[in-house]
Amino acid sequence: MAYTTINNGSLFMNTKLYTGTGSSNAITGVGFQPDWTWIKNRSQANSNHRITDAVRGVTKEIYSDLTAAEATNTNGLTAFGSDGFTVGSNGDYNNNGSAIASWNWKANGSGSANTDGDINSTVSANTTSGFSIVKYTGNATVSTIGHGLGVAPKMIITKNLSRSDAWPVDCRAANDGAGGIMYLNETGSLGAYGNTSPYPSTAPTNSVYSVGTAGNTNYNGSDLISYCFAEVPGFSKISQYTGNGSTDGPFVYTGFKPSFVMLKLGNAAGENWTIFDTKRNNYSLAYTQDNFNVVNSKLYPNSSGAEEYENFIDILSNGFKIRTASAGGNGNTYKYTYMAFAEAPLVGTNNIPANAR
Repeated sequence: MAYTTINNGSLFMNTKLYTGTGSSNAITGVGFQPDWTWIKNRSQANSNHRITDAVRGVTKEIYSDLTAAEATNTNGLTAFGSDGFTVGSNGDYNNNGSAIASWNWKANGSGSANTDGDINSTVSANTTSGFSIVKYTGNATVSTIGHGLGVAPKMIITKNLSRSDAWPVDCRAANDGAGGIMYLNETGSLGAYGNTSPYPSTAPTNSVYSVGTAGNTNYNGSDLISYCFAEVPGFSKISQYTGNGSTDGPFVYTGFKPSFVMLKLGNAAGENWTIFDTKRNNYSLAYTQDNFNVVNSKLYPNSSGAEEYENFIDILSNGFKIRTASAGGNGNTYKYTYMAFAEAPLVGTNNIPANAR
């Protein structure tokens, strides 16, 4: 069984759905003041994924489906509040009548100076939940950077803020634990580490991670942002599963009931990153059929498209079971990297079974 120091995962990571109003809109009910908010308009095609964090500051946005540099949007996310955030009139954040999803993480505010690595950084770290936001300036030399987590992260997502560039993801759990690099804005397969790549082969430690000389993680003089995720037993799981090509797909043990799952095929190209959460679902019989726990609403971090539907995964008390036979989630012998966060742990602190939720 998985034991955890977190009995209520929604106090550290939470999905909040809302309906756009077209004018200033205070969103509450997140359950904490978010430090990283990822927003997607579910209803509209050609609507970008918008990401804002407390280290860069409100009105500063980047887009997981684009290579574009950071931009300022005074009609985007305009404030973080004690129980949520406020959005302005921009349609991707707040189109009148649109269904909109937000995924929210708690770090540690605007951050503080970190000198653990070769490159000094500003770090907002939540060591309880294993999540940190790291801002630094590139030097075009293979270097280490402090992440503030106290344990080694297993997934790192980086974006060059100053230049148009791809989103390299260090997936340490992929390739049977050997790891590799994918790109959040692309559908490509897992690539190799290297000193001239975004990330070298040197594994992250309890205090630092390494970047290569590639411009998308270390362009000289560019400001860059990394989002670092470490596993916390009973709250988060970053790992890999192997598909079997059947609608009776593999069961993936996480040690908790997931509230959020993001996954990507690693050993072949052409498939999207996919996000599922337990707040979004289409309860039409055309999609749910006999799968009572099915989660079928899909959004793709690398695409501006509207929400799509497919019987894909069952959410269970201790993990999830794949219900698709498609290559996007369950190609035969294909290997998928995933990151999952808990709605409820299987077992809480002190070996005490967690309360049912």
